[in-house]
Amino acid sequence: MKDFSEFEKRVGFTFKNKELIKTAFTHRSFVNENRDVAKEHNERLEFLGDAVLELVITDFLYNKYPDRPEGELTAFRAALVNTQSISAAATELGMNDFLLLSRGEAKDTGRARQYILANTFEAFIGALYLDQQYEAARDFIEKTLFGKIEKIVAERLWQDAKSFFQEKVQEEYSETPSYELAGEAGPDHDKKFIVAALISGKAIAQGEGRSKQEAEQAAARKAIEVKGW
Repeated sequence: MKDFSEFEKRVGFTFKNKELIKTAFTHRSFVNENRDVAKEHNERLEFLGDAVLELVITDFLYNKYPDRPEGELTAFRAALVNTQSISAAATELGMNDFLLLSRGEAKDTGRARQYILANTFEAFIGALYLDQQYEAARDFIEKTLFGKIEKIVAERLWQDAKSFFQEKVQEEYSETPSYELAGEAGPDHDKKFIVAALISGKAIAQGEGRSKQEAEQAAARKAIEVKGW
């Protein structure tokens, strides 16, 4: 069994109820394989943590950006708490080392693991909220996520790049941009896609991602930079 005291030291919180932190890291697949040692998985904690995370981030953004409209604040929040952002925060904390997974899930290191890490991050917030109340959960979220907002706003990562790119291309060229798969890299379980953004059939920029949609967004974002939009 994992030694969760190591993770407690890492994040600076000591749980009164040790079962809560164990449950936060327990994936459904682990319970199915190990009913003798694990009775509960982390999905209920994830449900709670998701709500706490949304409230904390909403409060933070509301106060940090008093002049921004509701639509932009909603987009900021979506970018800050999406799977990619919170799974990256979980990875930075080394949560991957403490996951309780089935043998099958433990072998998967691709996009599925990203979802598991994001869900575990939310479950940990739920566990911390139950064990030490709102302020502790808020402090954890502040340490791990608040600092990411500056980059998101500065680089306009909150914006749907494809929609903006299409709008500008239609405005400037009276046509619709297109996307073309330029290549793939990596094994099947962790594949990366490379996509080119085109205007009038000419490639303007390339982007990569773990899905074609993600790569298209990256290509559109780079094309916006290239065009100075």
